[in-house]
Amino acid sequence: MNARKAVHFGAGNIGRGFIGEVLFRNGFHIDFVDISDTVIDALHSRGGYEIEFAGKTRETLAVSNVDGINSKTDSGKVVEAIVQADLVTTAIGPNVLPFIAELIARGLEARGKQRPDAPLDVIACENMIGGSEFLAAEVQKHLSDGSRGYVRDFVGFPNAAVDRIVPAQHHDDPLAVSVEPYKEWIIAENGRKALAVKLDGVSYADDLEPYIERKLFSVNTGHATVAFSGARAGYKTIDEAISDAVILDRLRRVLRETGSLVVAKWGFDGEAHNAYIEKIIGRFENPNNPDTCARVARQPIRKLGKDERFIRPIRELKERSMPYPALLETAALVLAHDDPEDAESVKLRSMLNGRNANEARQVIADITGLSDGSLVDQITGAYVKL
Repeated sequence: MNARKAVHFGAGNIGRGFIGEVLFRNGFHIDFVDISDTVIDALHSRGGYEIEFAGKTRETLAVSNVDGINSKTDSGKVVEAIVQADLVTTAIGPNVLPFIAELIARGLEARGKQRPDAPLDVIACENMIGGSEFLAAEVQKHLSDGSRGYVRDFVGFPNAAVDRIVPAQHHDDPLAVSVEPYKEWIIAENGRKALAVKLDGVSYADDLEPYIERKLFSVNTGHATVAFSGARAGYKTIDEAISDAVILDRLRRVLRETGSLVVAKWGFDGEAHNAYIEKIIGRFENPNNPDTCARVARQPIRKLGKDERFIRPIRELKERSMPYPALLETAALVLAHDDPEDAESVKLRSMLNGRNANEARQVIADITGLSDGSLVDQITGAYVKL
């Protein structure tokens, strides 16, 4: 029996160290698609790589039956891979999804002509709410009228929630990757079309939104809280930063606020959620999985978006008349973040440095997309006080 085939966009550490692991354990041949010549050439020539799990025992897994396709130089091969695929996944970053949409659309059009009755799911495994739906909308922009019927009837874009910490790292081997042992991947039942493809090691939920928000408002908000706090205090790594009692206290206060929101909004059990928070803190403290504050604090402007990890819980807590002082405090640290190596941080500094309070307020309103003037005032006030 031939192995099932998966096409995965994004051959970076998350793609190889998380999605690649799950697909391999499920018996898939994986075509990794990327524009990195070094990584793609290595995948193509070697057909495998090794994952190290950053726990006490440092276990490893040899992943095989993989290939690499360079979408920059061999888009036709990507199209043919999509035609033959049993599953398409991405872990490429929310901002990059629009740039792969046209190529996915080409693949789906060709599939509709060659395999008009073959269902397929395309799953965006990104740190965002509604990632697959967003990708679907981008793909639609590039579909011809003749292919829309096939995509509507046979191609699913089920949303997903993913959680695994893959720290910044450097290896002499371009394919080596180190990841934390913990992982969680949840796929929405709603929106699936390839019902025969169900992955072991993955959970499926009728309503994914509670789990996406729980993860986003706990893991992502918490991780970023430690990163921006640590960067401001001069720490290099997450585990160093969280050893600071002031930063740990801020993290716990932030997670109490976001926890109160997800419990109130979605009905999670309070004690179970507290245990979930403690597990998250333990993951951040893991000295075997050192991550850098600089990596986790990348793209501060995106992280201050209206539906992102800080502003969304702040505005929803305000709507429920629930407190959020620690989140305000942390949002101010994000606004003040200064990393000359990160393009968004440099842009943010150029937007805010030298501005008076009124000018800063307008910049903050633009960045956050908030129309609630009192909330913009609160965030501005917290920033000005730093």
